[in-house]
Amino acid sequence: MKITDIAPRRHRLSQLYIDGEAAVKVDTETLLRRGIAIGDELDDEELHELLQASAKHRAEEKALYLLEHRAHSKKELENKITRAEFDREAARSAVEHMEELGLLNDEDYARRLANELFTRKKFGARRVKQELRQKGIDDALIAAVMDEFSTECSETEENIRAILERKYPMAREDEKVRRRAVAALQRYGYGFDEIFSVLNSEE
Repeated sequence: MKITDIAPRRHRLSQLYIDGEAAVKVDTETLLRRGIAIGDELDDEELHELLQASAKHRAEEKALYLLEHRAHSKKELENKITRAEFDREAARSAVEHMEELGLLNDEDYARRLANELFTRKKFGARRVKQELRQKGIDDALIAAVMDEFSTECSETEENIRAILERKYPMAREDEKVRRRAVAALQRYGYGFDEIFSVLNSEE
């Protein structure tokens, strides 16, 4: 197969024409790195390797773009890259490369996220576990992080009181408000015993 033309396209891609026909689009930087030029001959294996290298480089570019905006877990980043129309192999390779560069660390990410959820959002332990699991953090790491952030009973009660005072100040006097408050606090990740311990306590 002979490359008869290379035409620039959007998103830093180049259209390869093989034997006079438009064939595939390839990452332009990958072409330059490999020294691919008009007139070169490629067999099927070489073309396949070129396409794999192109997909890998573009997946890494996507990973860097996503990490510039916020931190991610490995699983979350892999899923996002895959949803951006990259194959799973390229996405996984990009994630591994980001980890090698020190740009991706599930342990650090889980700790930072748990700290934010506990301290800023005032979530209970169950909701924090749920959020970490949704981000693709494995159960063993979740358990380790939760041990580090285990809250005292008094701190849990303070968080519940803070939510009640800010959003449901009439929860003790109005039954409808009380029901809404209980439902909301459950969504925050607090259990019935914790919630009613505060609601039924004397101020």
